[in-house]
Amino acid sequence: MQRFVAIIVIAAAASALGACTSTAPQEGAPTAAPTSAMSEAQWPMYNGTYAATRYSSLNDINNANVGALKRACTLKLNEGGAFQAGPVIVAGVAYVTTMHDTYAINATNCRLLWRAIYKPSGLEVFNTNRGVAFDGGRLFRDTEDAHLIALDAKSGSTVWNVQAADSSKGYFLSAAPIVWNGKVYAGTAGADWGARGRMMAFDESSGARDWSFDLIPTGTEYGSQSWGRASSTVTGGGSTWTSYSLDPQTGELFVPVGNPAPDFSGDYRPGANLFTDSLVVLDANTGALKWYYQAVPHDTHDYDIGAAPALITTKGGKNLVVFGGKDGYLYALDRASHGLVYKVPVTTIKNEDRAPTIKGAHVCPGWVGGVEWNGPAFDPASNEIFVGANDWCGSYTLAEVRFVAGKFFTGGTFIPDPYQGAHGWVTAFDADTGAVVWKDKTIGPALAGMTPTAGGIVFTGDLSGMFYAFDAASGRELYKYQTSGAMAGGVVAYDENGKEYVIADSGNVSRSIWAGSSGQPTIYIFSR
Repeated sequence: MQRFVAIIVIAAAASALGACTSTAPQEGAPTAAPTSAMSEAQWPMYNGTYAATRYSSLNDINNANVGALKRACTLKLNEGGAFQAGPVIVAGVAYVTTMHDTYAINATNCRLLWRAIYKPSGLEVFNTNRGVAFDGGRLFRDTEDAHLIALDAKSGSTVWNVQAADSSKGYFLSAAPIVWNGKVYAGTAGADWGARGRMMAFDESSGARDWSFDLIPTGTEYGSQSWGRASSTVTGGGSTWTSYSLDPQTGELFVPVGNPAPDFSGDYRPGANLFTDSLVVLDANTGALKWYYQAVPHDTHDYDIGAAPALITTKGGKNLVVFGGKDGYLYALDRASHGLVYKVPVTTIKNEDRAPTIKGAHVCPGWVGGVEWNGPAFDPASNEIFVGANDWCGSYTLAEVRFVAGKFFTGGTFIPDPYQGAHGWVTAFDADTGAVVWKDKTIGPALAGMTPTAGGIVFTGDLSGMFYAFDAASGRELYKYQTSGAMAGGVVAYDENGKEYVIADSGNVSRSIWAGSSGQPTIYIFSR
């Protein structure tokens, strides 16, 4: 039987984590989590709000005083490995996840309030969890054996646990869910294992599945004709990797969809291969398709749309949805006409239309390049979109296409260029035109969350472990701090008792291909 075990830790933040037998939260835990919408100073989901702009209205830390920023506290987490979660902040408590663990942490002093450990019942396909969503006193998260879990935010105890897919067939769940109108939205991952993706909605109270939408259409479903070989849809791919966006006024759910499978062998699956590498917009109440935009038809380079888009209104009055892809571009679509407004590069682009060959094709960006699981952020005051990206090329080579359930299904190999040549870009764009306002070359790939604030600051981090505060107007680096490990997760600004804090993940070790990935998952909290 699947279960979460709530463990209450009473040691100080600087001490080693340890468990006691008490089942009540320690002093300092919230007595009751809010059930209404969070204030602007709170962060109840992966990207802060349904619009996923990641903008904070706080200005206690600003471009005049950010140089005085200090590390307030740190907390090293028990479980090592991938650390790409986006912290959620509710009523003075930070909630963060690793592969198996969910932590509740005092958001001002890093004191651990509780830790819940997931005990899987099925095959665990991958090792990454991107975080929780909060609503109604509960936390909602995914698991690597394809379960969706509801936890009590006060104690960490399990409220319900449902199996969303069969992990023995390559399915798992890694994206941070979002919650709206009594529904929890979560989609499957596993495209690189030949799993056929789907997006789902579950009842918030019971976990019962409300609706499901196939991201790889078959039969008479719209888009099935885009697969020239119908049998290839069985292993067609189409993952949701990170999180989602939603417009409460229109009831539109925005779902970013990843690569087709096999990843590199296009001849195996002729056609455009809908809805892979697409932004799919569904009716959040029914799961019906409303519209879509395919960024990379017939992808042979694993160019996922892996991060949630931002829903923005520009100073020029344009209502746009903006997103980044692993193909190295920032896209802006008109939300009324669904047409492309602009498409601009965020990293080095080279041989993007060159398909893999037996001898190898050198392409930029490579398999882990471009915009990964943290997408664009938007500052309405400056009318700027901020994007972090990975500048890293490599060679794609074809190989035999052979499907084995639960194993990688790529139809080839990818050999990256030496990691020493990889770096990142943080780029600011004019939201109306897509013109570059400024760009900064970071030491390591810029994969961490981007958070602009009303203080004229943009906070982020990179795989070298550097935490940055940029001036939003000029791009000047106003503050840097070297953390203990690679930064690839969330960076969040929030208020507690009238004081602004910034929380950041450090210590991501997720893929051997990233030689720069290092450290033990650790929470850093900064303040003035």
